[in-house]
Amino acid sequence: MKVIRLGSNSPNLEGNAVSALMWSDLDERAVRMARALAADAVQKVGNGHPGTAMALAPCAYLLFQKHLRHNPANPHWAGRDRFVLSIGHSSLTLYLQLFLSGYPLSLDDLKAFRTAGSLTPGHPEYGHTEGVETTTGPLGQGIANAVGLAMAQKHTRALVDAGEYSDLFDAKVFVLAGDGCLQEGVSAEASSLAGHLELNNLVVIYDDNKISIDGATDLSFTESVGERYRAYGWDVIKVAKRANGDIDVPALDAALEQAKSSTSKPTLIQMESTIAWPAPKLQGTAKSHGSALGKDEIAATKEVLGLDPAVDFFVDEAALTHAREVSVRGALVESEWQARLDQWQQKDSAGFSRYAALMAEPNLQTATAALPVWDAGSKVATRKASQAVLNALVDALPQLWGGSADLSESNGTLIEHSGSVTASNWAAKNIHFGIREHAMGAILNGLALGGLRPYGATFLVFSDYMRGAVRLSALMNLPVTYVWTHDSIGLGEDGPTHQPIEHLASLRLIPQLAIVRPADGNETAAAWLEIIRRAQPVGLVLSRQDLPTVTTSSSAITDVARGGYLLRSHSSAVATVIATGSEVSLALAAADQLEAAGTPVNVVSMPCVEWFEHQDDDYQEQVLPASLPIVAVEAGATASWYKYADAVIGIDRFGASAAPAILFEECGVTADAIIAAVAELNR
Repeated sequence: MKVIRLGSNSPNLEGNAVSALMWSDLDERAVRMARALAADAVQKVGNGHPGTAMALAPCAYLLFQKHLRHNPANPHWAGRDRFVLSIGHSSLTLYLQLFLSGYPLSLDDLKAFRTAGSLTPGHPEYGHTEGVETTTGPLGQGIANAVGLAMAQKHTRALVDAGEYSDLFDAKVFVLAGDGCLQEGVSAEASSLAGHLELNNLVVIYDDNKISIDGATDLSFTESVGERYRAYGWDVIKVAKRANGDIDVPALDAALEQAKSSTSKPTLIQMESTIAWPAPKLQGTAKSHGSALGKDEIAATKEVLGLDPAVDFFVDEAALTHAREVSVRGALVESEWQARLDQWQQKDSAGFSRYAALMAEPNLQTATAALPVWDAGSKVATRKASQAVLNALVDALPQLWGGSADLSESNGTLIEHSGSVTASNWAAKNIHFGIREHAMGAILNGLALGGLRPYGATFLVFSDYMRGAVRLSALMNLPVTYVWTHDSIGLGEDGPTHQPIEHLASLRLIPQLAIVRPADGNETAAAWLEIIRRAQPVGLVLSRQDLPTVTTSSSAITDVARGGYLLRSHSSAVATVIATGSEVSLALAAADQLEAAGTPVNVVSMPCVEWFEHQDDDYQEQVLPASLPIVAVEAGATASWYKYADAVIGIDRFGASAAPAILFEECGVTADAIIAAVAELNR
C-alpha cells in the first residue's frame, strides 16, 4: 500500500493549523469509488441529487475515517461524536460513508436508493437507517438540530460533574451544510444562539459550491457568510478548493484539527468545492444538482476517475476493506471509553449515579408523588399550573430541560432556584432561546436526540413560526414538549394578532403530534405526567386566564391519560357536550342550567383528541354513545370537531382587542350558546 504524507500549512488555509494527514492510495481509491457510486445510484432510480454527493465524497470520507469518533458496530454508543447531514437532499453523501465504514448498509441498499421500502430513502430518516442521527431535508433544520445536540452534550457534562473523568462527555458534533441551509432563517437563529453560548463542541462545514437549483447562488446570495458567522461569535476557517476544482483534503484536515481544539467558540469551516466534480461537462452546473447525469456523462466521469465506464456500481474490494478498518479503530475507541466509564463508576459511585439517573427512563412513581394538587373552589391559569408542575418535577426528573422564546414569565417555564444557561453555567435549568421560535423548535429536536426530555415555550399564535420544526418532531416521534400558552381570545386586549383561532385545528392535522389542552390545574399536572410516560411529541396548550378547578387530582391522573372522559354523566342525558380547556367549565355551567330545566346532558372533557383516539372502541362508545347527539365547544376554529359533533360552538373569525368576557360573548362561546345547541338537537 502506497502511503502519502500530505504536507502542512496549506496556503489555502486561514489560521495556524497544520495537517499531518496520512492519506494512502487506498483512501484515494475509496473516494473515487464513492463518487462513481453516487452517480450510478441516481442514474439507476432516475432521480436524486448526484452532484453534491460526488463533490463531497473526499470531505465525508475524511470525516468518517480520520476525525469522527464512532463505532459502526454500535451506532448508538453513548460516547460517539455526532454527524448531521444538514443538506439532506445529498443523502448519498451519508449513505456512502455508512456503506464504506461498515454500518449495516449494503451495496444492494445503495442500488435501491429512493425506492419503496429501502434503507436509503431520498432524505435521511432517523430511526429508519442505522447511523442517521436526525431526519434532514428541510434546509437549515440540521444545523439547528446540531446546536441542540451540542447543547445536550454540554448540559449532560455539567449535570454529571465527573471531575477528572469529564472527558467522557466531550464528544463533538459535526455538520455538513450548504448554501441553502445558510439562507434559511432557522439556521441564522440557531447559529446566533450557538455563538452566544460558545458551543466549542460544534463544527459546521459549509459546502461553498456557489450553485443552487436555479443556478449560481449570486442570483440571491452575495453576503459574506464568514463575516456573518464571525459576528455571531464563531471561529471561521476558509479552505479554498484546489486549482483543479477538487476539495483540498489536507487543508480541510488541518481546519478540522483547528476546529476540534477550540476552547470557546463554535467553528464554521467555509470549504469551497465544485459540484459534480470531476464530471467533464456538468461539474459546476445547476443541472448536476437535482438530476441524473446521464449515461454518457457518467461514463466520461468514470474515465476521469480511472474506472471502467462499462461497470456500474463498481466496488474496489481492497479500498472497501481498507475503509472498513475504521470499525476496528472505532471498537477500540469505544472499549477505551467504556473502561474509563467503569473506572469512574468504581472511583466515584455518587457521580456515576447521577449519570445513570440521567440515562435511565424517568421515574414515574417519583414524578407522581411530586405533582401539586388543586382543591375544589380554587382557580389557576393552566400556564401557572404548568409552572408549578415543572418546578415540582425538575428535581425528580433530571432529563427535563427547557425554556422559552423570551417569554419565560408569561409562559410559566421559569424554574425557580436555578440560574440561566450561559456559556459558563450549563447545569442551569432555564434556557433563554431568545425571540427565535423556529430555531427553538429545531434545537429542542436536537436536545431530544441528545437523550434529554426538552420543552420550549411561546404563545400559541407563534407556533406558526416554528411549524417546520414541530413537523419534524412528529416525523421522528421525539419526546419534545411544546408549551404553547395564551391559547385563545381569552388573552384579551392584545388583540387579533396574538389571539389564536385556527391553530388548534391546524396543529391537530400533524400526524403523531398530540395536542393537549387541559381544563384546570389538576388536568395540567396529569397531562405532564402522561407526556413523560408516553415520550412522544406533544403540544401542551395553556390558558392565560384563571380557570376554576373542576377535577380532582386522583381522577385526573387516570382520566387525562385516556384523552377524553366523562366528567359528568346522567342516566337520562339527552345529549353529550364535549369541551376542552377553558370551555370545560363553560360546559359544566350550561349543564347545570340544562339539568335544572329537566334536560340533563353528559359533559366530556377532551384534553387530547389524539390520546382519546388511541382508546378501544368500547371505551369511546362509553364516553360518546352513538345514541346521543353531540355538541362540541372550543374557543377556536370549528372544522375539526365535526368528526365527532352534530353541532359545534367555536370561533371562525379573528378576534379583537377587548376584555376576555366581552370577546367570548361577542364570539358566541357562551353557556347560552351551548344550551341553545342542545335544544336545537333535541327538537
